[in-house]
Amino acid sequence: MRVSMLRNIKFAPSVKEFRLHLCQSSAESKGARDFVEKFYVNMKRENPQLPILIRECSGVQPRLWTRFEQGKEKSVPLTNVSADEILKLVESTK
Repeated sequence: MRVSMLRNIKFAPSVKEFRLHLCQSSAESKGARDFVEKFYVNMKRENPQLPILIRECSGVQPRLWTRFEQGKEKSVPLTNVSADEILKLVESTK
């Protein structure tokens, strides 16, 4: 098990939801699929009340959406981004 998999990823109360959109088979979404495989379980364990939604759709460009208090949303494109780079993006949201 890699050290990065053991990190605690605890979010501020202002974060209300994460949504990850990805394609099940495209090369552009490989990092997003790897991120889910490597880090989803620990993120959910550390944030049991936070909705973390994984949305698969054929041909969609991968994107991470974060919803904050008062309905404010921020999205980041994840095309050809590695799982570790996605983890850094997620951690910067804490």
